[in-house]
Amino acid sequence: MLGQGAIVVLFTDGLEREGVEHLATETERLRRSSRRVIWVNPLLRFDGFSAKAQGVRAMLPHVDSFRPIHNLASMADLCRALSRDHDIARDPNTWLKASAA
Repeated sequence: MLGQGAIVVLFTDGLEREGVEHLATETERLRRSSRRVIWVNPLLRFDGFSAKAQGVRAMLPHVDSFRPIHNLASMADLCRALSRDHDIARDPNTWLKASAA
């Protein structure tokens, strides 16, 4: 159980091959136990990235922000995001809608 007000930062590419059926449930549980869940994904550095992998699609609905993490600038951006309450520019629903098209 996380303490109240915890901000969770997930570092993963979302390309899990095993246990995908549990990812949505566990990510949702993590979200309910924290103030915010920020997912940093090194694959977001690629212009052609699309949320098509099962792991990515299972987790995205349960995170508050979906961000790249591949260089010092993206790390600095993450630090700024941690000091804000919400970042509409990194809304995970944007990725889900784009991959459904």
